[in-house]
Amino acid sequence: MSRQRTMEKILTSEYVTIGELARLTGCRYSTLKFYTEEGMLPFEQPEQNLTRRYRREESVARVEWIRAMRESGKTVPEIKEILR
Repeated sequence: MSRQRTMEKILTSEYVTIGELARLTGCRYSTLKFYTEEGMLPFEQPEQNLTRRYRREESVARVEWIRAMRESGKTVPEIKEILR
């Protein structure tokens, strides 16, 4: 297992892993995985590498937006429809 990157490295990186995104947003890993599987949180996955990579700035903003929508009472299906 690889060592965790420092928060300084994460904050200067263009791409982050799902675990790093969880650290940045305070969102649970399982919640981010669910959003990813539902197509609400886009990622890139190079063929040779099985690790999903998320664009840091876009993904943090998307998670914050989803969180705000959920707090305003929107359901996951409603949010998915808005994102289409």
